Amino acid sequence: QVQSVDPEGGSVQAGGSLRLSCVFTEYVSSYCLSWFRQAPGKEREGVASIDLDGTRNYADSVKGRFTISQDKGENTLHLQMNSLKPDDTAMYYCAATPYLCPDQLVVTAFNYWGQGTQVTVSS
Repeated sequence: QVQSVDPEGGSVQAGGSLRLSCVFTEYVSSYCLSWFRQAPGKEREGVASIDLDGTRNYADSVKGRFTISQDKGENTLHLQMNSLKPDDTAMYYCAATPYLCPDQLVVTAFNYWGQGTQVTVSS
């Protein structure tokens, strides 16, 4: 079963940057990998995904600010977050599925989940 070593989160001021890195315990270069987030009182939402051919998709709310990338040799997934806003405050989760990335990032499309890490952006 694919498991992940969860990234360290952090706290930053608005306008700052953070980089999350999620290490998977198995070979996931042929998987669709993604990041989700869940703010208090809200549903978990997809943030970004990267497919096995490198195709990336982003939620409109993070386009131009967040970048998803993968280090296949290290089984590592990254999320570079720039120009952070207080609305980005949430628990962030990495997720994986052995299938192609879905057209829409929905929780039910992903089989394997990390435990999550907290990101807090203060104004």
